[in-house]
Amino acid sequence: HVQLVESGGGLVQAGGSLRLACAFSGSSVSATGAGWYRQAPGKRRELVAGISSGGSTTYADSVKGRFTISRDNAKNTMYLQMNSLKPEDTAVYYCQKGYISTILMGGPFDYWGQGTQVTVSS
Repeated sequence: HVQLVESGGGLVQAGGSLRLACAFSGSSVSATGAGWYRQAPGKRRELVAGISSGGSTTYADSVKGRFTISRDNAKNTMYLQMNSLKPEDTAVYYCQKGYISTILMGGPFDYWGQGTQVTVSS
């Protein structure tokens, strides 16, 4: 049974940083693509960053230069380092795994986890 658990969210002031973690169980973080999504109130879920099994990365234009996606194979965990946070980054952040093409298309996925709330105050 594959399980992804997000953590690391919180309340931070604009300009601050947070690091989100997505712990994989039942699957290897490096065996396939993976990505981070976010959903703000009243908005559609959007892809924030993706990483292929080969390590290639892609970012939404709104976070390029501020966010970095990475993974630690030994810990079987994917991360999203978020710097220079802005109030518009406020959202629930989710992680997913799958072929990178599926990640880039935003699905379909069998399930979504609880996510982790990120709130950036101005």
